[in-house]
Amino acid sequence: MKYPKPLQDLVDSFSKLPGIGKKTAERLALFTVNELSQEERELFHTRLASVNDELTLCPVCGVITDVTPCSICSDSSRDQQLLMVVEDTKDVFVVEQANTFHGVYHVLQGTIAPLKRRGPEDINLRSLIERLKDPSIKEVILALNSTVDGETTSLYIQRLLKDVDIEVSQLAQGLPAGGDLQYADEITLRRALEGRRVMKRD
Repeated sequence: MKYPKPLQDLVDSFSKLPGIGKKTAERLALFTVNELSQEERELFHTRLASVNDELTLCPVCGVITDVTPCSICSDSSRDQQLLMVVEDTKDVFVVEQANTFHGVYHVLQGTIAPLKRRGPEDINLRSLIERLKDPSIKEVILALNSTVDGETTSLYIQRLLKDVDIEVSQLAQGLPAGGDLQYADEITLRRALEGRRVMKRD
């Protein structure tokens, strides 16, 4: 017996979420239909619609936001000399929750990944180069995940900044190779920030 098309479509939508297999997607869809009240389903629908209608990318840093520029970019108390480059919005939230960094951010919206046919032109690099023309920026902190793609992207940015009079550092101490920034606890992240190293430019 096949699911009715609306239910199957809901299963398909849930299955696109990370870590959700077919069986889990089916359970979530059936729970949504059988256990949630009509009012709860309508609220769920409204919230999904608001995500689509009200969220956008900050035109300055690229973080997901509901105001432009985002609250971080518009905060005059932030240290504008420090620019942290991260892979995506969740990394910004992780660092902010640790309350150890008070500079500004640049979100790449991905990394260079040759095996996935994603090159420098496919991520938010062009706007980074434009931002770095601002003489107030004194240091760029590369806070990309310690993966092959993250390292590839860090090296590419390092080469781009070879002749630019800006110090380039990288999170080091405390973050394991192959680990994601989102899984770092407050102490680990603080040590990584304090122990960042200046990268050599050949």
